[in-house]
Amino acid sequence: MSLILDTPRLLLKPILASQVDTLHHILTDSYVRRYLCDDQILSLEKTTEMLMESLRLFAQENFGLWLIETKTEGEIIGFVGLWYFFEEEQPQLAYALLPQGTKKGYATEAATRIVNYCFQELGYGYVIASCDRPNVESQKVATRIGMRQIEERMINGNPVLFWRMEKPQTEVG
Repeated sequence: MSLILDTPRLLLKPILASQVDTLHHILTDSYVRRYLCDDQILSLEKTTEMLMESLRLFAQENFGLWLIETKTEGEIIGFVGLWYFFEEEQPQLAYALLPQGTKKGYATEAATRIVNYCFQELGYGYVIASCDRPNVESQKVATRIGMRQIEERMINGNPVLFWRMEKPQTEVG
């Protein structure tokens, strides 16, 4: 099973230990952290812990965080992956794009590839995601990839929306 995934315009590559500064740059970007990190600036130490967890997840469960790289420019514009949030039994779809990667359909393209990976390679029967209520762009991505909102919870005083997509049924001929 190759852990490098591609789409028509993107390469998704597992984040390597040597790329901690790249991940830290993405996580501390003001646009990204507004929704993903509750507007907190993560320390390099916390980012390193997160990266080590991603490496462990790839080694043990074949998922984690992938950098999103454009094929034409070779530019890293964010990350996408699967991550455990809110004590859910299955990891959630997660992504973050730097401002220069937004409004081009990249989030939808990368998220779709990860959802397909979940169904085809990992054998999941469903995929879940969550986002803060004010994060309208993530709600649009969830809708575009075929997810439906299933609930809203208050978490740490913030309204969080939960989305779900069932594995498509294959036709038996």
